[in-house]
Amino acid sequence: MKFPECFVGIDVSKETLDVGIRPTGEGRKFAHNEEGLSEMAEWFQSLGPQLIVLEATGGLETEPLHVLIARGLFPVLMNPRQIRDFAKATGTLAKTDKIDAQIIARFAEAVRPEVRPLSTPEAQELEALNTRRRQIVGMLTAEKNRLCTAPPWIRKEIQAHLRWLEKCLDKVNKELRDRIKKNPLWREKDEILRSAPGVGPTTSTTLLSDLPELGTVNGGRRYRP
Repeated sequence: MKFPECFVGIDVSKETLDVGIRPTGEGRKFAHNEEGLSEMAEWFQSLGPQLIVLEATGGLETEPLHVLIARGLFPVLMNPRQIRDFAKATGTLAKTDKIDAQIIARFAEAVRPEVRPLSTPEAQELEALNTRRRQIVGMLTAEKNRLCTAPPWIRKEIQAHLRWLEKCLDKVNKELRDRIKKNPLWREKDEILRSAPGVGPTTSTTLLSDLPELGTVNGGRRYRP
């Protein structure tokens, strides 16, 4: 049965996908596997939802997002804090309560967050590599600072760790460069960015990974046409 405006909230966990629907209050549970995702997407297609909202859950939401987009559905990914703040403000959530699918659906119905571009899997991988690069650089900085004040009998260990971290950094930098070279659009954007004064490989890579519209065809794939 279709409604003029149907709002969906999905509570994603490792094993299950709990779905809440507004305004009907209906709820269903699906297995978080290929079969369950397909079944959930087919149900949404029959409902024709106005908006589908998921919480960011540290990566568990990635597969549901891509399955829904592949089926022509247009989900919005939200920071859990925003949904919790909404629930508290409307008196539907105590401090220790768990955010559930119905609360997420109610958030979708009341707030109607803007549908924004979703980066492609390739752009997400580039972002992950760039994040790892920042982590390694941070560890290098910390170890170099320790080396300045470390007693002689610890410096050897720190120096060995620094050499290992430098190798890791070289490997990540090479992977980043290779991925950009293999993608025609990224390669073109990289050349344009690096032609600007003061923009080197690191800055260019950071911009490509942090701004999805720079790394996706036609300015980014949108959730909603």
